[in-house]
Amino acid sequence: MKHYILFGFVVAMLIGAGLAQNAIISDATAFKQALEKDGFTVQQGAIGFFDVIKLYDMGVLPNALGNNPSTKYLSYFVPPAPGQKLPEELTEIAATLGINLDAGAFWNLGPDEAVVFVGRTPPECRYFSFDLQLVERTYGNEPRWIFSNIGDTVNNLVINTEGTPNGTAGDPFDQTTVIVATADRGIDQRIRAAALSAGYPDNIFNTLVLPSSMLNMGVENNSDTFLIAMRPAFYEDKQAGDDYLNNTPAIVFRVTPNQTTKLDPYDYPKLRVRGTGTTEFDLMDDLEQLKKAILNKNSNLNATELPTSMTVPLDGIQRGIDALGPDNDACYLWTSKLTPFSPTPPFPDLSKYYDFQPHPTVTLGSDTNEFIIIYGVNHVATGKATYSSATIYGATGWNGIGTIHDRNFTGTAEEYLPENPNAKYLYVYKIARNCSGNAHCFEVPTGPGAYGIALDQPLMIFWRAYLEKSTKTGPTYSEIVYDRAIKFDPKE
Repeated sequence: MKHYILFGFVVAMLIGAGLAQNAIISDATAFKQALEKDGFTVQQGAIGFFDVIKLYDMGVLPNALGNNPSTKYLSYFVPPAPGQKLPEELTEIAATLGINLDAGAFWNLGPDEAVVFVGRTPPECRYFSFDLQLVERTYGNEPRWIFSNIGDTVNNLVINTEGTPNGTAGDPFDQTTVIVATADRGIDQRIRAAALSAGYPDNIFNTLVLPSSMLNMGVENNSDTFLIAMRPAFYEDKQAGDDYLNNTPAIVFRVTPNQTTKLDPYDYPKLRVRGTGTTEFDLMDDLEQLKKAILNKNSNLNATELPTSMTVPLDGIQRGIDALGPDNDACYLWTSKLTPFSPTPPFPDLSKYYDFQPHPTVTLGSDTNEFIIIYGVNHVATGKATYSSATIYGATGWNGIGTIHDRNFTGTAEEYLPENPNAKYLYVYKIARNCSGNAHCFEVPTGPGAYGIALDQPLMIFWRAYLEKSTKTGPTYSEIVYDRAIKFDPKE
């Protein structure tokens, strides 16, 4: 039994009412009927949120998959292909627990099938995207967890909606859209024609392409498995965000032709180009001044600089390794080596591909003179990102327990560089067990469970910088100044 099936099933049990099974979309019934009239079998899925921290605490997952605690990701839950079903033992467990959901977060897809989202986009937030990921691939007889993105996202700067028809400038939030994920151009065109006949305007369609040339399409056990994640970040109205999370006004369809069609596969889509030629490097001298000011302020303590490096591999699919779920709209940095998750059956042992150790090993005790200072360039202030953040992770469980973001950073460097006009582009933030009233400090909890980090558990810092507006994709690593961290401890 492949591990993604188990994961998808338990996730379905956890999210329960969080699935939008009762979402009502004005023309979705007519859309479904039009597809069936054109010779498709149409199965309804759902949209749901899953708490990977809870899954980790329950022992279902060997780790928390590098969750982003500031962003509750939603996922498509897709029914199995016609004639396929979940394993009998899991179906029996579902019946015992009163769960009536024959759909999984991870799914196969035939070369002539499609998964369709029809509904409304998230309410106003700093960023959202629909992101297609290759989750698992079989190499010989060995299934490997890949978790790597396939091409660009459909994000809030490029999406076609009623508020942004054909991708024109406008309001992409809380707008009706249709997003088709398929490997076949002909299937895409037929689905769009059915939607038009059901009353959807022709300028709100989007396609997430599954390029057959690099994927193993099919519904057999050795076929690739996929995930589509929705990443809404930092809602402007928290209640509106919670409402969208708990009752997402959208429907997911799995669309399968009743007869085999002549395939017209898509080529690999052209990617948005990162980089503008403008860098943050003019701020390097200012950053060195800030570092000296931080060290001078804490000169009574031992200081250890924590090396910062790129986080995710950009070639996970080609190398057959875990890419940690990246997004083309972001840059990722961390205070660790590139590593795998601790392998636990039925997950494969990927130790031969990685060396897993935080670099260096860092713990955070309860002494008031033991803390971490993170500092760097505020990538939003320089225009390199729409939002940026720093997240604290338990290094053993990859459990994110809290996030500080660019709006928290504003004005924090002036205290250290009061006479420097470039201080507005920099930030300083403290991470400690006890902040003692410091407004620019994050307190690291010890629990409960994986919602905290124990005093003797190693931790690491993970930075994200999302979406450069001018390119509508992630900033390039060669144009940003890497964020930094210093661990302070009492002198012996």
